[in-house]
Amino acid sequence: MQIQDLPYPDPGVPDARSGPRFLWWLFRNQLSGQLKSLAWGLLHFASVASLPFCVGVAVQAAVDRSGGRLALAGGLLALACVGNAVGDGFLHRAAVTNWITAAARVQQLLARKAATLGSALTRRVAAGEVVAVSTGDVEKIGWFVEALSRFTAAAITIVLVCVGLVVYQPALGVVVATGLPVLAIAVLPLLPRATRRADTQREKAGRATELASDTVAGLRVLRGIGGEELFLDRYRRASQEVRHAAVRSARMWALIAAIQVLLPGLLLITVVWYGVHLAREGRITVGELVTVYSSVMVLGYPLRHFEEIAMAYSFSRPSAKRAARVLSLDRNTDAAGARDAEAPTGDLYDPATGLLAPAGLLTAVVCGDPDAAGRLAERLGGHAAHEGPSVLLGGVPLDELPLDSARGAVLVQDKDPVLLSGTLRELLDVPASGAVDPRDALDAAQCGDVLAALVQVALDTDDPMDARITERGRSLSGGQRQRLALARSLVTDPEVLVLDEPTSAVDSHTEARVAEGVRALRARRTTVVFTSSPLLLDRADRVVFLDGDTVAAVGGHRELVRTEPRYRAVVTRETEDEAASPTEVPDADGALRGSKTLNDDGALRASKALDDGALRDDEVLHRLDELEDLEELEEIEETA
Repeated sequence: MQIQDLPYPDPGVPDARSGPRFLWWLFRNQLSGQLKSLAWGLLHFASVASLPFCVGVAVQAAVDRSGGRLALAGGLLALACVGNAVGDGFLHRAAVTNWITAAARVQQLLARKAATLGSALTRRVAAGEVVAVSTGDVEKIGWFVEALSRFTAAAITIVLVCVGLVVYQPALGVVVATGLPVLAIAVLPLLPRATRRADTQREKAGRATELASDTVAGLRVLRGIGGEELFLDRYRRASQEVRHAAVRSARMWALIAAIQVLLPGLLLITVVWYGVHLAREGRITVGELVTVYSSVMVLGYPLRHFEEIAMAYSFSRPSAKRAARVLSLDRNTDAAGARDAEAPTGDLYDPATGLLAPAGLLTAVVCGDPDAAGRLAERLGGHAAHEGPSVLLGGVPLDELPLDSARGAVLVQDKDPVLLSGTLRELLDVPASGAVDPRDALDAAQCGDVLAALVQVALDTDDPMDARITERGRSLSGGQRQRLALARSLVTDPEVLVLDEPTSAVDSHTEARVAEGVRALRARRTTVVFTSSPLLLDRADRVVFLDGDTVAAVGGHRELVRTEPRYRAVVTRETEDEAASPTEVPDADGALRGSKTLNDDGALRASKALDDGALRDDEVLHRLDELEDLEELEEIEETA
C-alpha cells in the first residue's frame, strides 16, 4: 500500500484483545512494506558499517605504500557512500510510508467503529478519550510500527559486524562482540519504570483532553452560570499534572540516553587502550586498529535504534491499548446482517416496551423520564444500550438488516444534534430520497430567521445557502441549531424519522409553526416525536404514554389529559399537591395550571404556570388568543 492509494478499500478486522496484539496485527498487515523497509535498512546500515573497513584498508595501504590497495580502498569507499545514500533515502521513504499507512489504517478502523456504534460510542467511552485516540495515539502507534523494521535492520547489522570483527581481528573483535550486547541490554532494567511513567503521562494527558473537550462544549452554559473560572482552574490543575508527569518521564528517558552515550564511550576507551597495547606488541596492524576503532564509533548509530524502539513501544503501548478498547466495542444488538439488503416499510414496533408507531402517522411519545426517552429513541434506530429483542419495521427485525439498510430506513435525531462547519448548502447535502427540497425543509423547520442571520454575518454572498456555519453552529442560538438540524433530517426523508425533543429550545410561537410544518411535510411518512410539549402533542395523530419502560396509555392528547392522571402530571409538570386539587384544570394545550373562572362580565381570570414558572401577562394573553373562541374554553372547563 502506497500513500497515494489511501484510503484502504477495507482496513480489515483488527485483533483488539489487547494493545500488544493490536500492534502485532498492524505489523502483520503491513508485512510487504515492513520487508521493503527492512531491505533498504540493511543496505543503509551495512553501507555505514563498511566505512570503517574501507578506511582501515586505505590507512594500511598508505602505511605500506601500496597504490593498488589504496585505489581499491577508494573504490570501496565510494561504493559504500553510494549504498549509504541510496539506502538512507529509500529507507526514509519506506519508513514514512509505513508510518502514514499504519496511522491511516487505525483512523479508518476508528471511523468505521464510530459509524457502527453511532451515539452509543460516547456513552461507553468518554468523548475526550475518543479524540485522544484518533489524534495523538494514532501517530504513536504508527511510529512504533514503522520503527520496528528499522530496529530489526540495525540489530541484524550489529550482529553481522560483531561476527565480521571477530573473524577480521579476533583479539579486538571479541572485546567488541562482548561489549555491544551489554550496551544493547544495559537500559532494559530502566524500561519498565520509563514505561510506567510514560503510561501515567498519557493517562493524565487523556484526562486533560477530556476535560478541555467538555469545557469547550459547555462553554456557553458555564458563562451563563458564572462557572467559567471554576472549570479553567480545574483544567489548569490537570495541565500542571500533565506537565509534572511529562517531566518525570523525560528525566527517565534522559537517563537512558545518557547511559547510551556513556557506555559506548567506555567501550571505545577500552578498545583504544587494548588496541594500542596489541599494536605495540605487533599483534595487529595500524589499519586493523583503525578499522576496529572506527567500527565502534559507527556502531553507536544503529545502537541508538535500541533506545528508539524502547521509547516507541513505551509510548505506543498505552495508545494501542486505548485504541483496542475502542475497537473492541460492539453493538449490543446485531445479527451481522443476517438478511439481504432491503427497504422495509410498515408499522414500527418495539416488543420491549410495546410501542407501536403506525405507518404514515405522526406519533408522539411521552416518557416520565427524559433519559428513558433518549434510550428508547436510540433503540428505535438500532442503537440499543442494552441487549433485547429487535425493533420491527413492517415485521422485519432491524438488527437482522445490514447496517446501511437499517439506518436508511430509520433516522434518529437526538436531542443534541451536531452541526458540522461549512456552508448551509453543504450541511443539507446529505443522503436523501430526493423527494424533499431543501428549501421546503427549511420552511417546515421555520428557519427563516436563521437564514436572515446567516446572510447578515456573511460578507461574500447574499444567498443564505452559501453562508458559512461555524463549528458546531456556535454562532447560532440553541433554538436555531435545533431547527437547522431538524431541516437536515427532513431533507433526508427516511421511511421512519425519530425526533428526540426537537423543539426543546424553541419558543412557543415558533414551536406551533414547526409542529404544523413537520406534520405537513411528513404526510404519509412515519414520524415518531419524543416530547412533552403540549403544542406538539396536540398536533400528533396519536400519543403514546410510557410509564417506566412500558406503554401505559394510547390516545389523543386531550383525551389523555382528561383520563390519565400520570400523563397529565408529566405534560403539565404538576406536583402531587396540585394533582390532588380539584380546581386545577389543563387548557387545550395541556399546559394550563391554576384556577380559572369567568366573572359576571365574561372576563377570564387565569393563573397559569408553564414548565419552569409562571407566565408573564403578555404570555397569558397570547395563550388566550390561541384559543379558538371563548365557548371552546367554557366547554373544556365544563368537561373538566
